Amino acid sequence: MTLGALRPTPLVEQAIAQLRAQITGGHWPVGTKIPGETTLAKTLGVGRSTVREALRALSEAGLLRARQGSGVFVIATEPEEDWPTRLRRAAITDVYEVRMLVEVQAAGLAAERRTEDDVTALRAAMAARRAAVGGGDAAFVDADIALHAVVVDAAHNPVLSSLFAEFRPVLRAGLIDMVELTGLRTQDRGCGEAGHEELVEAVVRGDADAAGSALQAELEGTQARLRAL
Repeated sequence: MTLGALRPTPLVEQAIAQLRAQITGGHWPVGTKIPGETTLAKTLGVGRSTVREALRALSEAGLLRARQGSGVFVIATEPEEDWPTRLRRAAITDVYEVRMLVEVQAAGLAAERRTEDDVTALRAAMAARRAAVGGGDAAFVDADIALHAVVVDAAHNPVLSSLFAEFRPVLRAGLIDMVELTGLRTQDRGCGEAGHEELVEAVVRGDADAAGSALQAELEGTQARLRAL
């Protein structure tokens, strides 16, 4: 494949597409120094600023890297996926394994660190989950995840809270599918309500071991149902 002059449509996007094709098609293998901005601009029929923007985008995607005084080199043939994209592509069972590691630890920390405001939020979230039992599957899953988010937030670790927030969209989709496919709520309308109440009460009374154990048992039960799908 050879480069050609671009059509009068979004020039940067076209430049990115053509340069990416050179890389993914093997014309510029990994380790290759690509032509300079002036040469690329002349070949593509655009200004150097357009080429510079395209090269920046491909560098951010993990395909190119500039070396001071040496030029721009190909370092990969496939773009890097960001964390949210990887999560969306991951199997829900894999996400759940990581969720268990994160949340069980967070539950123990929450029991040690919860404030009076956290206690109020936990009881309100538990009440909202209980009230959602009479609603649709999506609303119930939202209330369930919201309760778990309050537990994580009670750990007062912003990294844990941010990590759980990244999981939420994938968890929501996977849990709604599970509830609908298994008919779980026809068998157990509250989907482990007693276990969730045990979790909340353990956090409220400051029992880290009991909080972690209650959450471990609840998540393991859900994970087993997901693996059975």
